[in-house]
Amino acid sequence: VTLVRGVCFGKQCVFLWNASTGATQKLLETSGAGNIVTSLAWGDDPTCNTLAVGTHDSQVQLWDVGSCKQIGEMSGHRSRVSSLSWNGQLVSSGSRDSAIHHYDVRAPQKQVAELHGHSQEVCGLKWSPQGTQLASGGNDNILNIWEARRNQSRFTISRHQAAVKALAWCPFHTNLLASGGGTADRRICLWNTGNGQCLNEVDTKSQVCAVQWSTHDRELVSSHGFTHNQLILWRYAGRGRVHKVVELTGHQARVLHMAQSPDGTTIVSAAADETLRFWRILGSPTRSAAKLKMEHSSRGLLGASCIR
Repeated sequence: VTLVRGVCFGKQCVFLWNASTGATQKLLETSGAGNIVTSLAWGDDPTCNTLAVGTHDSQVQLWDVGSCKQIGEMSGHRSRVSSLSWNGQLVSSGSRDSAIHHYDVRAPQKQVAELHGHSQEVCGLKWSPQGTQLASGGNDNILNIWEARRNQSRFTISRHQAAVKALAWCPFHTNLLASGGGTADRRICLWNTGNGQCLNEVDTKSQVCAVQWSTHDRELVSSHGFTHNQLILWRYAGRGRVHKVVELTGHQARVLHMAQSPDGTTIVSAAADETLRFWRILGSPTRSAAKLKMEHSSRGLLGASCIR
């Protein structure tokens, strides 16, 4: 498996972890008491060495991880930067001030747009693979769908009954979005963003913290908090229908974040129990998810490993 650096952060520091060697390296430490790191996002080019870092003091920093040097900083928000998402040379940020900012990292005046569609913190933000649509979720329980280069949301959806932090665009179907609601909601909804229609919803029985689609198979993974702190692997059956494949346990607290390895086979989960867990549960272009599950069935946790 070919993996590049992973990232984890603790309070005011960001560390790089090299999957090939297991070595860790400190990238940065924010200045100012209580100025914790509140969000992270890699540039969306697979070869990109740029990391966007959101901070509690409302800044968005850009770091070149190859040289371990800061190469930019953007301001404009009035509170912590809770979510980040890239679209080519554009990085978008969602904040506790309820606004979304677009920054063109090439421009002298980097902020190029400001969007208003939430009344509370923007805790989820994700550009579509085609770069034509942006999904935003808020602590106001609202899901907004925005079109690129427009400052008015195309759809404002109030179906969820809790904060909408988990957002993921399907890589093999245009206009297919998965969203997940918090503790009072516990549902994953599948949306056709072309017309705003909800195709299906699934009660997961737990707070939905994050969602990731497989890049090679018709599958997705969700991570959860109260009450079970688990991951769930789902098979996508078309027309918004999903079927549960397996539940994965091991974390002792909310599984707040997930990321996918560059080769698409491994999910890394980060939880409030201060551990990272690696789950090799997804297929690759040459090895199907079914084969991977068979290979790891005798090892427990479907090939999971843990870093504290």
